[in-house]
Amino acid sequence: MEPSNKLSEFSINSPKLTISLICIVAIVLGIITALPSIWPEKYPSMYGLKIDTDPENMLSKDEPIRLFHNKMKKEFNLYDMIVVGVENTKHKNGVFNSKSLNHIYQLSEYAKTLQWIDPKNKDKKIGVISKNIVAPSTVENIKSLKEGEILFEWLMSKPNVSEKEALIIRDKALRIPFLNDTMVSKDGKALAIYLPISSKDMSYKISQALENKIKEFSGDDEFHITGLPVANDTFGVEMFKQMFSTGPMAMVMIFILLFWFFKKFILILSPMILAGISVTYAMSLLIISGNTVHIMSSMIPIFIMPIAVLDSVHLLSEFFDKYPNIKDKKQTLKEVLKELYWPMLYTSLTSTAGFASLALTPIPPVQVFGIFVGIGVMLAWFFTITFIPAYIMLIPQSMLENFGAKTSSDNKNESFGSILKWLNQFTYHKTKTIFTVAIVMMIVAVYGITKIQINDNPVLWFNYDHKIRKADRVLNSHFGGTYMAYLTLESTKENTVAQFGIDVKNSWNKSLVHFNGIRPILKTLNENWSSYIKQNSLMTKSQLVDGFIENYLEKQLDQADDDSYEIFDEALSLLELEKSKEDTFKQPEILNFMSDLQSYLLTTGIVGKSNSISDIVKTIHRELRNSDDKEYKIPKSSLAVAQCLITYQNSHRPQDLWHLVTPDYKRTSIWLQLNSGNNKDMVKVSKAVDEFMAKNAKKYHLKHNWFGLTYINVMWQDKMVSGMLQAFLGSFLVVFIMMSVLFRSTLWGILSMIPLSITIAFIYGMVGLLGKDYDMPIALLSSLTLGLAVDFAIHFLVRARETVIHYGSWKLAKQEMFQEPTRAIIRNLIVVAVGFTPLLTATLIPYQTVGVFLATILTIAGISTLVFIPALIKVLEPKLFFNKNSKKMTYSSHVVIILSSVSLVVINLHQLLEISFMAMMPQAMIATFVLLMISYFISKKGRN
Repeated sequence: MEPSNKLSEFSINSPKLTISLICIVAIVLGIITALPSIWPEKYPSMYGLKIDTDPENMLSKDEPIRLFHNKMKKEFNLYDMIVVGVENTKHKNGVFNSKSLNHIYQLSEYAKTLQWIDPKNKDKKIGVISKNIVAPSTVENIKSLKEGEILFEWLMSKPNVSEKEALIIRDKALRIPFLNDTMVSKDGKALAIYLPISSKDMSYKISQALENKIKEFSGDDEFHITGLPVANDTFGVEMFKQMFSTGPMAMVMIFILLFWFFKKFILILSPMILAGISVTYAMSLLIISGNTVHIMSSMIPIFIMPIAVLDSVHLLSEFFDKYPNIKDKKQTLKEVLKELYWPMLYTSLTSTAGFASLALTPIPPVQVFGIFVGIGVMLAWFFTITFIPAYIMLIPQSMLENFGAKTSSDNKNESFGSILKWLNQFTYHKTKTIFTVAIVMMIVAVYGITKIQINDNPVLWFNYDHKIRKADRVLNSHFGGTYMAYLTLESTKENTVAQFGIDVKNSWNKSLVHFNGIRPILKTLNENWSSYIKQNSLMTKSQLVDGFIENYLEKQLDQADDDSYEIFDEALSLLELEKSKEDTFKQPEILNFMSDLQSYLLTTGIVGKSNSISDIVKTIHRELRNSDDKEYKIPKSSLAVAQCLITYQNSHRPQDLWHLVTPDYKRTSIWLQLNSGNNKDMVKVSKAVDEFMAKNAKKYHLKHNWFGLTYINVMWQDKMVSGMLQAFLGSFLVVFIMMSVLFRSTLWGILSMIPLSITIAFIYGMVGLLGKDYDMPIALLSSLTLGLAVDFAIHFLVRARETVIHYGSWKLAKQEMFQEPTRAIIRNLIVVAVGFTPLLTATLIPYQTVGVFLATILTIAGISTLVFIPALIKVLEPKLFFNKNSKKMTYSSHVVIILSSVSLVVINLHQLLEISFMAMMPQAMIATFVLLMISYFISKKGRN
């Protein structure tokens, strides 16, 4: 046995000690994980299980968009919301009947009680923010009394309204733009209650409480609960249910398949135990190291299990084939491990490289996922070469009677005999056909890849008939949309105090010239204004205006005669007008610009409704004008706008104004209701805003930005896609370098990458051709593809190289290659591909996606390994085996490996430190030159 295989030797010689140590460590890890998870208050210094489904945490805490998002939420006093929809399609008046409105009233009042003491701060309550609830009983109707006078009254001030009163409530609500198509559907068939919540992780608890309350109601009303917070939090709960249901189902299926192959119950328990231990170690290490279990982390077991099973099945398959001839457990294990130790190590290292590369992506949960799947893969390898041999050694010899593959004379009747024989002949005699098929596949795949569309939507992670998906469809069919995106506008115009002083004088000089005898008065006015600014240079513009009015203009008015009084009164009005111009979002032209932007966005077909300060101003203006619909417009002066806003602040909910504009009127927020939560649709809306702003906003000196969960999802997806692409390129190079070093040849390295390349191209080509969105689960599967596809290639090529050296040619060697090695690959392919089909029964789409793509990846990787590689070996045999006994690497291989290594470093530095490729080019070229020179002289010295 080789020195590098001392671990296996120890396990074979000391099986009880080996298994005891592995189990004891697993139990200790389990206890360390469980104690702070079950009793966090007793073990505050230890890390327990923490679940995180917040999409914001897909971005690092210092990510600019996340900082801006949180800053805007605080500035506009906004919270994430749960949307409760009520639909009644049977009553002629929809939900606007006495019974339905009574249910809505009761539910709204009940929602106010959904508050709990914050465990982190006993003086604070968490849950529903009752003062900001949007429901018929919590919003106001704006009623015109007479010209210039309006009344604010609760829309639904009491429960148990009559049928007539219900229709009046409907008509009043439809007159309020903020409520029309937001709280009340235009057809009156549905109504939405908006519940702001203190934190997203409360949404599942609140939604469950609401569902329990809804069960008390009878009648034709249908209730639906939706919103991104609910979708994310519900997914967090259900992902654990899926993990504890589909995971065991998959293991049962794998167990059945293994029993079909190996026929020994006691033996096939070992891969099941190994997979369980690997998952236990990896997840325990994740939790006790203080990491949270995110949506991606929850899938770690699903990714570790197939890889853990792969190596153990390779080992069992070889043991199964060799044992009948050797009839000795210890000697058989030594022979098996001698052949499989290095292939299993390299397949594990390549899989680990693929997943570990995710640590360089800019998405924290993806980093955690990659690191701990990589740890799990190496643990699975460690347990394969230690636990499995020890386990086999503890099986009594008598229980292995009649165990193993049939004799060679009976192999013709063996289940894979005909397949192996066909592969042997086909791959040797039909190389042109094989290469033609491969080329056609690649062309089709490349075309499919060009059709891929990047998109994700947390709501679509649930099955089509899931209650959240149904709620999403129903409510978005009735209302403008349930997906909120917030567009901020702010002024870019920098107006200094000095410039403001000049603007005031210019206004006086222009507007007061028509008065008789104005020149001396105007001169004195300007001088006093300039002097006041100079003496009070530290004041704000607002303070300067107020101070100048109080200390100068009001005194002049008190002392003025009739003629000069009019002049000073006009001067005061002009000064206040200039002051009001500093309030950007009181200017009529800017509010009209906002209205135009809102109208333009409705043409996208994605924005179903929007609300802004301009809607409030227009509504108040209409009601001040005797509720005349023709007066639903922005007033012509900023002072009239200010009057509308002051009037609104006399309502029962004056705080609502500050959800839309800051108190200094320097920044505003437009609420956009999107009827789709697809990231690609949010991108379309964002581009539409960019185009509109580029054409129309320059003269208003405005800039825009976004916040809200819908936009946050787009941002982390963009980072994930670019990060995963670079991570994949990096890990692809790592695997290629490792393969070239393993085989001491870049040609062999390239050959080993063929199944991976074909599998990746085929998988993503099919994604594009079938119209499947490139989403989070599919992005993660690129790393799994890297590990699984290379696994088969390494096992096949290592054995092929040794066999050709032994027999002298591929023609003779292929007879043996299409026996035990190929049989082991086919067994592995079937066990893992079919074994994980129970994932298709999951109610969560990401788990179904993993099940489908896992089977596809293994099938394509297996076919590529067993068909394309043998055909390539036949064609390239003279170059692959030109010097069979030499273990030295050629200089040309050195050159390729150096170029690949430098490229790998550049890609990783670009991703990790965000250094541009061009900035690193000089250093990369120098490093390449130096390494090539060193390699050249070493190679030259070696030849001498």
